[in-house]
Amino acid sequence: MKAYLKNYRQSPRKVRLLADLVRGKSAAEALGALSFAHKRAAAPLAALLGSALANAKAAGKSAERLFVHSVAVDKGVTQKRYMPRARGSASPINRRASHIALTLGERDTGAKEAQKTL
Repeated sequence: MKAYLKNYRQSPRKVRLLADLVRGKSAAEALGALSFAHKRAAAPLAALLGSALANAKAAGKSAERLFVHSVAVDKGVTQKRYMPRARGSASPINRRASHIALTLGERDTGAKEAQKTL
């Protein structure tokens, strides 16, 4: 299942720190890690993960078997502003945005249990 967050107003470099934190973890572990992360992007990323879980539940998937398969953080639209500086010059201010795409995968627990019994 997939979920997207577009035009999130924080730079992709800062959001990728949290994306690396949750990639590959189960859905419950990822939500727990985001709840204790002291970053501004933690709450929107947790809401995005909740949206992906709701999409999976609507498709009839089991929440216990879901994990964060991939999180892609791409750059969005950059707002360009200018700050007046000394002697009539100006310096640029780039207000960056991010596009976040989160994909959940489903683990095959049946195959692992069959291997344990052998």
